[in-house]
Amino acid sequence: MSGAFFNLVLLRESLKVRRMGATEIVFVFVIYLLFFGAKGIPSLAKTLGEGVRHFRSATDEIQREILDTGNKIKTDFREVKKQDSNLADKANEE
Repeated sequence: MSGAFFNLVLLRESLKVRRMGATEIVFVFVIYLLFFGAKGIPSLAKTLGEGVRHFRSATDEIQREILDTGNKIKTDFREVKKQDSNLADKANEE
């Protein structure tokens, strides 16, 4: 069990993404300005907006799937519990 936990910790650490600070963002913006000039800023903003919109949409979809799966599990659990109580009642009658 501890080996599986250790593997999960290693996986999580390897997938960790370093966050960009303000300095890195300004640096990337300056490089962008050098390559594309001030006229490229609107296209950059549009592309970033589309990316954020797509990310939010994907996040919402994943959240809906998780909630739907949770509801299905609850429903299945209730059905099994109901069947179990019915079988227990039948066993007590006999």
